[in-house]
Amino acid sequence: MAYDVRTRLRDLRRDFHRHPEPGWREFKTTARVVSELERLGVDEIAVGREALATDDRMAVPDDDELEPWLERAREAGVREDVLERTAGGHTGVVAVVDRGEGPTVGLRVDLDAISMAESSADDHRPVAEGFRSEHDGYMHACGHDAHIAMALGTIEAVQDSGFAGTLKVFFQPAEEISGGGKAMAEGGYVDDVDYLLAVHVGLDHPTGEIVAGVEKPLAMAHLTATFEGASAHAGRAPNEGGNAMQAAATAIQNAYGIPRHSDGMTRVNVGHIEGGTASNVIAEEVTIEAEVRGETTGLMEYMRTELERVCYAAAEMHDCDVTPRVISESPRADSHPALRDLVGSVAREVDGVERIVPTEEFGVSEDVTYLMDRVQDGGGLASYVLVGTDHPTNHHTPTFDIDEASLEIGVSVLADTAIELSKRPV
Repeated sequence: MAYDVRTRLRDLRRDFHRHPEPGWREFKTTARVVSELERLGVDEIAVGREALATDDRMAVPDDDELEPWLERAREAGVREDVLERTAGGHTGVVAVVDRGEGPTVGLRVDLDAISMAESSADDHRPVAEGFRSEHDGYMHACGHDAHIAMALGTIEAVQDSGFAGTLKVFFQPAEEISGGGKAMAEGGYVDDVDYLLAVHVGLDHPTGEIVAGVEKPLAMAHLTATFEGASAHAGRAPNEGGNAMQAAATAIQNAYGIPRHSDGMTRVNVGHIEGGTASNVIAEEVTIEAEVRGETTGLMEYMRTELERVCYAAAEMHDCDVTPRVISESPRADSHPALRDLVGSVAREVDGVERIVPTEEFGVSEDVTYLMDRVQDGGGLASYVLVGTDHPTNHHTPTFDIDEASLEIGVSVLADTAIELSKRPV
């Protein structure tokens, strides 16, 4: 081997864990991936704007949120050429391994971390073994650090095999905010992919268990709604105000009254409200943050339309204006049964795999569905694979961690599936 990744999977994962970055701010993470890919000697590396469709990015933070992370990366010694290519919220990488005639196999992994403070308890393994997050208020609480390491290991394993065809690995930014999937799907690199694999660790599946392909991810949309009224003295002349707080409260209450749909499951939640100035002032501006989900893309769109209608009605009732905005969204896309079956048959031969689950309902949302849709609309196949890992607490908690034995299992399942797919006629 020219460059040894698979014996370093644990160290790679821990380094990514130590330096978490949120969506569209994965500057150091992107640079580290680029450096690893250069050492591996892949045939093409597309970075930032080269890998993404700029206008299709969603939930991109303002410059005043992006710049501190860019400067933090610069101060940490991150390469200036990568910072130039990722500036302005253009993180992410596509790696290409060209091995001649054969199908094009894609693998998508995610880069971003969660806005959550990691536990500092002595019995939390990243604390005890020295790889706790160094960025206060952010951590890899969903396993994306493991996904990146597995992707690099998969590239190395494919390079060292008899793989024939093209392997494309999509290191996607901003999954946690559903912001990067569409931009990467529209970036051009996925257009000729015949088979696409996506991967996630854990999700209540133990080490040694593989789910060959999930179905029924929920279509989702994140929205904000800003209510604008008029301020007034709350004691002297409340009737002269246009109460944005009342309008927002009415919208929140009525959002939960949106009728469920007979065609399938729907969800709505308002998770954040911000606005107003003081207890004795009629609130002039209030913003709510909400999400809707649906068992199908159509059901999500029904919920989104109904939530917007509720907001407009609440604003009119309280003599306010309202501006709803879709911040990000993702459709539903299911794993294809034929590719699921292949993943399952390959995984049965992998050391450490003890149980194969053919499929299960996902029940949450993921913006890889944009890439899956693009591949399957073009006649290809896609599957979202779960690699089991023992995790002491649930995802998105301050004490989340993984069993690092699952890293090698994941690499073997993904690489062996790609190699098997390369034997199929295009």
